[in-house]
Amino acid sequence: MESVYWAAGGTGFTFLMTTLGASVVLFFKKGTTAGMQRIFLGFAAGVMTAASVWSLLIPAIEEAEAAGWPGWIPAAGGFVLGVAFLMLLDGLLPHLHPGAKDPEGARTDLKRTTLLVFAVTLHNIPEGMAVGLSFALAAQHGGDAALYTAAMALAIGIGIQNFPEGAAISLPLRQEGMGRFKAFLCGSLSGVVEPIFGVLAVLVAGGIAPVMPWLLAFAAGAMMYVVVEELIPEAHLGEHSNVGTLGVMAGFLVMMVLDVALG
Repeated sequence: MESVYWAAGGTGFTFLMTTLGASVVLFFKKGTTAGMQRIFLGFAAGVMTAASVWSLLIPAIEEAEAAGWPGWIPAAGGFVLGVAFLMLLDGLLPHLHPGAKDPEGARTDLKRTTLLVFAVTLHNIPEGMAVGLSFALAAQHGGDAALYTAAMALAIGIGIQNFPEGAAISLPLRQEGMGRFKAFLCGSLSGVVEPIFGVLAVLVAGGIAPVMPWLLAFAAGAMMYVVVEELIPEAHLGEHSNVGTLGVMAGFLVMMVLDVALG
């Protein structure tokens, strides 16, 4: 149960950062510029890419090899399953990306503001899973201090990128005509799936410890799908963008330093 508390605390922090980011709409009359939006999205893409490698795929390979498996089998298999899972959600969950005209998903007749919230909610599912599984991995190793530190580094990195992500949802909602407080509330609630999926991931991993490498790689595949399918294209929406590219590099660097320095 200790790992559940840690996961709840870690994903609670990431949810808090989303809420703080969404609160920007309460203080700014205007929405984000296109350049700021590209930086926000690029930074999130960089953080998630680095987290997928250092915090998820490398531990998945190490765990598999320690159990006597070829490390690439669960890493590759779990990664493919994670991509397939997000592709399924992407096709079923109705959503609209900031700046896009046409919605995606099974139902496109919902309000634009609802579709915008669903888009960010979709991004947050694999993030919550990643943080939860990192704490579950530490618990399975007898509360290894280094692994707990690495899990906290991941939570910090995800939390840092959640701040601009929260603003990136609440400000466009405001531009769509939603009231200031309601835009803040919707932006905040888009991150509530992180604690939910973080705790669920811990509970699942605790019951089937041998498949931990598959679960870690699954979360990595899900996050990389979001990066490649959603974040990087949106960071360069409409034109080649140096600021979007630099945002990706900055996010990758921050998450890499956090994981290596603290992990």
